[in-house]
Amino acid sequence: MQKLAPHGGSRATGRRVAVARGRILLPHMAASKSARRSRKRRASGRAPRAVPAERRRPAPKTTPVAAEQRRSGASTYGERPPGVFGGVPVSEVAILAGLVAVVVGWLQGVPGILFTGVGVCLLGVLEVTAREHFSGYRSHSTLLAGMVAVAVETAVALLAAARTRVVLVIVVIPVFAGVFALLRRRFTAARQARVRAIPRA
Repeated sequence: MQKLAPHGGSRATGRRVAVARGRILLPHMAASKSARRSRKRRASGRAPRAVPAERRRPAPKTTPVAAEQRRSGASTYGERPPGVFGGVPVSEVAILAGLVAVVVGWLQGVPGILFTGVGVCLLGVLEVTAREHFSGYRSHSTLLAGMVAVAVETAVALLAAARTRVVLVIVVIPVFAGVFALLRRRFTAARQARVRAIPRA
């Protein structure tokens, strides 16, 4: 019994030390909790920051010409020029008929139908592109200059019997460049006249 007494005394002293530590830590824990609560109250009591309203920019005014230009593409201006036959789409029908004849002539192996379809299709394309180009609606300088160059090349190959490619290239390149420059100038003048002629709202 006397040997167990020191062990029991150590337990009692340990309990006393734990109680003393708890008494010391309790006020600190209470103070930290009260500080947290006060911070939350201050944060909740603050008024929300006012967000500056964005200024509404007035919508740009759109004219009928600008709306038509957006609808038809950036390379066009105003309304499409009317055809030679008025509202009847003769050129479009000719292009379609020419394509059908080309396909039929190629499948059946008939050169007459094939070349006839090519000629009819080219006439329709030439009418549409020339009408749009020379009215200032849309530029077709490259296509028209290419058609003229091909025609000159074919004539030189048939009449002058120039079979070498070098001779054909020497003839075709200046023709294409000159016709392209002339067509570009003509389109620029027609576009300026169209812009002045179309009234702006």
